[in-house]
Amino acid sequence: MSLRVRDYMTRNVITVQPDTTVREVINLINATGHDGFPVVDSEGKLVGYISSRDLLRKPATIKVKDIMSTKLYVAREYMDLRDAARVMFRTGHSKLPVVDENGKLLGIITNADVIRSQIERANPKKVEKLKKTIETVHGIKVNVKKGKVDVDRLIPTQTKIFADELKGRIYELRRGLAEPVVVISKGGKLLLVDGHHRAVAAKRTGVKKLDAYILEVPNNVELGIERLAKKKGLKSVGDVEVIEDVPHPLVEITFRNMSH
Repeated sequence: MSLRVRDYMTRNVITVQPDTTVREVINLINATGHDGFPVVDSEGKLVGYISSRDLLRKPATIKVKDIMSTKLYVAREYMDLRDAARVMFRTGHSKLPVVDENGKLLGIITNADVIRSQIERANPKKVEKLKKTIETVHGIKVNVKKGKVDVDRLIPTQTKIFADELKGRIYELRRGLAEPVVVISKGGKLLLVDGHHRAVAAKRTGVKKLDAYILEVPNNVELGIERLAKKKGLKSVGDVEVIEDVPHPLVEITFRNMSH
């Protein structure tokens, strides 16, 4: 099935009114970090878009309706996500308001959402391979579901991560780009199989929950990664060591390839 705009768009959108002043928009930009906002009327219909560029050299008291862009590219929630991406690419826009047939604002889709959709699509194959491996080795049936997990409940199965990779994951997490972690649920325990950098990034940035692929395994099955976690004394994400001086192997390989 193709991905649709509705699957990845942001629904809770910060908007402004036509009578909002330039000063108020600047304050909103400073407060949110956004570079622009859809403009909606009293009925929630999209009537324009105001960007930080529109505000340049404008008097603080001038109203949005006098300087906003009114010729807009928009998306519909049922559009194929690739079609929305093509529109953004060809027009040079980083985001598109999403409206219904009456012009009412439903959400917004950004190029970051498109990137996130591609990152997340890489995981199901990895999860399916792990599922089949566990089922084959232990002769059991493994159920897979997608949900959210508490970061503080995760039991790591990896002792070390790289500081440079951690910085990248923190960047992704803050911008909503992080792919789901992979977790085995067994007897009330949540064993972290894939996504240690993401989990540590979440812990450091105060993110309480992460999206996850959860593999449900019967409690009477003894897993090798569970024995490893016990042997290494790993009980929480805080037990994972962050290596500061050594770059991630992939970064080192990339650097060397580009230097020749």
